[in-house]
Amino acid sequence: MKPILVTGASGYIGGRLAPLLVQQGRVVRCLARDPRKLRGRIWDERVEIAAGDVLDAESLRRALEGCGSAYYLVHSMAAGERGFAERDRLGAKTFAAAAAQAGLERIIYLGGLGRRSDPLSTHLASRHEVGDILRSAATPVIELRAAMIIGAGSASFEMMRALVEKLPIMICPRWVMTRSQPIAVRDMLAYLTACLELEPRGRILDVGGPDVLTYREMMLRFARILGLRRLIIDAPVLTPRLSAYWVNMMTPVPAGIAFPLIEGLKSEMVCENDEVRRLIPLEPLGFDEAVRQALEETKQHEVATRWTNASVDGRRAESFDPALFPIQDVQTAVASVSAGVLFDRVRRIGGDVGWYYADWLWRIRGWLDRAIGGVGLRRGRRDPAHVLIGDAIDFWRVGDVEAGRRLLLHAEMKVPGDAWLEFRVEPLGEEQSTIIQTAYFRPTPFWGWLYWHALYPLHRLIFHGMVRAIARAAEAR
Repeated sequence: MKPILVTGASGYIGGRLAPLLVQQGRVVRCLARDPRKLRGRIWDERVEIAAGDVLDAESLRRALEGCGSAYYLVHSMAAGERGFAERDRLGAKTFAAAAAQAGLERIIYLGGLGRRSDPLSTHLASRHEVGDILRSAATPVIELRAAMIIGAGSASFEMMRALVEKLPIMICPRWVMTRSQPIAVRDMLAYLTACLELEPRGRILDVGGPDVLTYREMMLRFARILGLRRLIIDAPVLTPRLSAYWVNMMTPVPAGIAFPLIEGLKSEMVCENDEVRRLIPLEPLGFDEAVRQALEETKQHEVATRWTNASVDGRRAESFDPALFPIQDVQTAVASVSAGVLFDRVRRIGGDVGWYYADWLWRIRGWLDRAIGGVGLRRGRRDPAHVLIGDAIDFWRVGDVEAGRRLLLHAEMKVPGDAWLEFRVEPLGEEQSTIIQTAYFRPTPFWGWLYWHALYPLHRLIFHGMVRAIARAAEAR
């Protein structure tokens, strides 16, 4: 059996598709810019992991060697990267050439709905362009074109949920009257895996659920499922950019990701052909049932992947070298518990648990970050107890984790420099251990130094109190 290459395996869809293929008995090879991001998952030892990037032809050649099929699930917009359209264009060209050279049997690509005759947003136009580029080479391409994906952890789902839960009265722009055909993530994955059984020839298949709804109808249905009553008022003067800033303040989704999503909502995203129903027998879930399943998964903490999997700036923990950071604040505390119990408190930091000390100051910092276009604190956590490399924890990103010993966080808030926060736990005996907390900061010239020294009293207060509060929480546990 030839391996199947999954690009974007650390992303929202790829991180769910890879284990599903393994369950089906497939031989799976995952391409990842940072292979460590796949470490710690229950399926990581059952797949081959190839380090590489779709912009690097040589790494693609190695990753595609011997493969029969490949999933192209790469999208730079997911990381909020500027110039994502150009990056996606170059990535598609490089991948198409490498696939042809490797003699790949098929490429399965997940694109977006939207009529080409309509004026498309930059986001949707880029999705269509990537499909065209992949088809320009010799390898047959099966392109699945979808609208909003409803699933626990998806950006669209969490954005809609936050708006419905927080706002009894919503003032919305004209795009709330645009029609869309959402699809449950369960059904999206079923279509993707079924494409491996189709004849390897070029196809463009529109996929969606059974319901065609306006975004207004979706939000009102969502509210009813939550047992809420909501009023939606149209405001034609709200531009996509203003809407994105509003979403940035009211939901976990930052403006850099919200804007291309909202801009794309101006175009109808409805299936134009039903060929997929003839080729793949599947009864997709309706909108209401898809929402209920996503809410239940969230309640049970069964969110396998989340939109926050994509790093804001793409920096990796390999670049972390303590010697490069001129400012280091070290705090320690001793707890009368085992190292395992102490680390259990460390790994639960952030999200609903908070930061153990002066949470009101952390919230103020989060509000300020949101106000200047940062991610803020609202991203929370994927799971309340477990962390994986690449997980987002509020406005931090997990750079490294060693079970029972170390947690390394990289700052993704707006800050004039580069900031990391490290927790180390060391045993002092069977029922005693110590926590060593180190804040690292590499300031930009002038502004970074001014920022650190101006806020040093607060930083000192927070870091000093936090490490001791963690030790006390472990002892109380």
